[in-house]
Amino acid sequence: MTKSGVAAPLGFRASGVACGLKKNGGYDLAMVVSDITAQAAGIFTTNVVKGHSLMWSRNHIKNGTAKAVVINSGCANACVGPQGDIDAAEMASCAAGLAGCDPSQVMLGSTGVIGFRLDMDKVKRGIEEAFSTLSYEGGAMASKAIMTTDTFPKEASASFVLSGKTVCIGGMAKGSGMIHPNMATMISVLTTDAAISHKLLDKALRTVADSSFNRISVDGDTSVCDKVLLLANGMAGNAPIESEGPAYEAFCQALSEVSVSLSKMLAKDGEGATKLIEIRAEHCRNKNDAHLILNAVAKSPLVKTAIFGQDANWGRIFTAAGYSGANFDPNIVDIYLGDLLVCKNGVAFPFDEGLALEILKKEEITILLDFKAGESCDRIWTCDLSMDYVKINGSYRS
Repeated sequence: MTKSGVAAPLGFRASGVACGLKKNGGYDLAMVVSDITAQAAGIFTTNVVKGHSLMWSRNHIKNGTAKAVVINSGCANACVGPQGDIDAAEMASCAAGLAGCDPSQVMLGSTGVIGFRLDMDKVKRGIEEAFSTLSYEGGAMASKAIMTTDTFPKEASASFVLSGKTVCIGGMAKGSGMIHPNMATMISVLTTDAAISHKLLDKALRTVADSSFNRISVDGDTSVCDKVLLLANGMAGNAPIESEGPAYEAFCQALSEVSVSLSKMLAKDGEGATKLIEIRAEHCRNKNDAHLILNAVAKSPLVKTAIFGQDANWGRIFTAAGYSGANFDPNIVDIYLGDLLVCKNGVAFPFDEGLALEILKKEEITILLDFKAGESCDRIWTCDLSMDYVKINGSYRS
């Protein structure tokens, strides 16, 4: 086994176990522990309905430090009343006793079906087993244990040099459905051995998430359990990053590399998906217009089914942009599928249907809309909408 994902940076151990929460007997509880107390930052779902494990983390990350993360799959621990909060506190207390920290320094995550209480006997046994199997090579196992309808585990890492020291950022993520910008079910844990102030750690996470985790959409649904956590333990030994400048920019660049990589995996693994789609809005009047357009096109079932069917129906793309609420002149818009121009100045442009089909057969496709009205550009990743999406979500609880 090799170091990977959340265990790639120095001083982080991870594990994944099967404690019986999943009906199929798969891995369903992950644990990540830092050798020393780490700076911690997090971003949480904007959904008014929130899971109990998420609320525990959101409330306690305000302290700015954490030592451990525990995430279970197979049950969302959401919408079960006060008992859900009690169970979350018990999870944190159990992990804290093993990790040697205060329960407030244990961040929690739960994902799965809403409305069912956690089986706490199984969870506590799982936490004990996960702690006993923690390893500096355990990142891969942890990434498997947080999966729900995911078809593959998602890990990434990046290394760079700060003040003569090699610094690493690692991460894992899960999510295949109920994914849309605004921290839409996705959960990600990022770790780093960089020494950085809490203020800049929080700023870096929010800045990077806005161009990565908040730029993916599978089905337009925003879950009640979504979060991104970032822990920094400083064990790389670099001169602490305490002000913005070259070191901070280098940190943000590496954090972006990891976050974008994970985000693209999430979009590519959308439930039933066969294609990863990158949609780009260029030369918009402002960032808000670009964002509105991208959200509308990425959420459009007609656009997504056309891509699944390999149909170069660019009119669906244009229509979605038109109802997005963005302000633009439709008479000057160009639309491309890959590098193939299909609409010029708002009018159909003659194109080779055979070439369009070859572009749409690819596993990764780019759609570009050029509005020729300003300097603002943005992009979002999504996936196609297949018949399997309906099959998966029509029997999610069974």
